Amino acid sequence: MSKNVKPYKDSELEKKKQVEQMFDNISGNYDGLNRVISFGIDQKWRRKLIRMVQKTDPKYILDVATGTGDLAIALADSDAEKIIGLDISAGMLQVGKHKINAKNLDHRIEMVQADSENLPYPDHTFDAITVAFGVRNFEDLEQGLSEIYRVLSPGGIFVVLETSVPTRFPFKQGYKLYSNYILPGIGRLFSKDKSAYQYLSESASVFPYGEEFNNILRKIGFTDVENHPQTFGVSTIYSASKT
Repeated sequence: MSKNVKPYKDSELEKKKQVEQMFDNISGNYDGLNRVISFGIDQKWRRKLIRMVQKTDPKYILDVATGTGDLAIALADSDAEKIIGLDISAGMLQVGKHKINAKNLDHRIEMVQADSENLPYPDHTFDAITVAFGVRNFEDLEQGLSEIYRVLSPGGIFVVLETSVPTRFPFKQGYKLYSNYILPGIGRLFSKDKSAYQYLSESASVFPYGEEFNNILRKIGFTDVENHPQTFGVSTIYSASKT
């Protein structure tokens, strides 16, 4: 289980409230800064995730922790009839709604503010569920994954893109330098929330990845669990099914 790192160490608010506040604070420049700190490679990772989802030809898709809706918008390049982007941050969703309207996708993509650990949908609702860089923000990881399992239809696919930590030299050392010093520095320079990118770095460093995360998915009940490290292991794509 991941260590419960919070964005604001001097705040008494629960983690999910702090995460909501943090993403509201950084929503205005999140997309641009995200491209900078990942050198744009995150777009390549998302395309791989999307291809995995498209192979299953889902009609109803839920994108959990959708943020500003990048993945939900990209998933519209499929035969899906309905895509729901769900997030706890109203600020991030508002940015996403503007992007969706600009692309005339509001008839297919719906942005919903809700708690990922208490999904407002009946059992077996969605053919595919995705999360990109969001599961490490769950306050209770197993509760959030259990909710995803509950609303996923039998035979459906669950795909996660999340940060991980390289294990081989010199990538392990380079990643540590970048995540501990460079990433928080860029965040402090360009973001009005100086704690946000420090938190994003710390939460990535303690998140269970690889086989450890696979085992959590299996514990919840998922089957056909696989993990696919990306770019020397700085991120990982996980896929799982529900029987």
